Amino acid sequence: DTEVVLEMMPSLTVEVTCGTEGEEGIQEGDIVTVQAWVTLKRGNGLISALPHAPYFPFHKEENFWFLLADSVSNNVWFSNKVSFMDEAAAITAASKAIEELMEGSRASAKDTTAAVREAVEKVRGGARLVMGKFQAPAEGSYNLTCYCLCDSWIGCDRKTNLKAKILKRTRAGTRGGLVPDEGPLAEDGVEEEEENEEEEYDDDYESEYSEDEEEEKDTKKKGPAANGIVHKKESDSEVSGSDEE
Repeated sequence: DTEVVLEMMPSLTVEVTCGTEGEEGIQEGDIVTVQAWVTLKRGNGLISALPHAPYFPFHKEENFWFLLADSVSNNVWFSNKVSFMDEAAAITAASKAIEELMEGSRASAKDTTAAVREAVEKVRGGARLVMGKFQAPAEGSYNLTCYCLCDSWIGCDRKTNLKAKILKRTRAGTRGGLVPDEGPLAEDGVEEEEENEEEEYDDDYESEYSEDEEEEKDTKKKGPAANGIVHKKESDSEVSGSDEE
């Protein structure tokens, strides 16, 4: 029994790459794509197997967890569950993920087909594709650790180091569905237009008001002059009447 159990114990290898789609280097705020291939090998040649757990109340399926973490800050940047039990589901998921990745990089149909075929062969050979995204942190150099932890076997965990250099933000705009920087500018433009409309309205209002004031001043000036002429004519008529008498 001991030899049978030892032959069932898995041996893992992990290959990890990180990068931004269609860009050179990783800048702070970018959406980073993680791509990892976790390959499992057993002494008996099997890929999927049930672990030796005689005291477990039912059959225990082995599962693995992939984590990309920063041990300095004690933060997990990305995590995903990995299972070697269902090969058909793994082939479908890997084919779809590679196809979307190749389409995003504007690869030709021939290159896409070749990449999908290669991924399918890897899955059939005992590998599983892990893909995900996370937002790049602030500028700096990070010494990350990739863990592949098993929930069924002791001593089968694997880890590998990954260095990530995050550059200062220099590209215009953002990628991967981030909030664009143009939003506040657009709002400022709307506010400026509203202010300009208010100023034009104030100018029109002041011009109309000033014209009314000028007209009132003119009428006030003309009013006494007209009244004076009338009074003068009346006085002249009175004088002529007295002379006739």
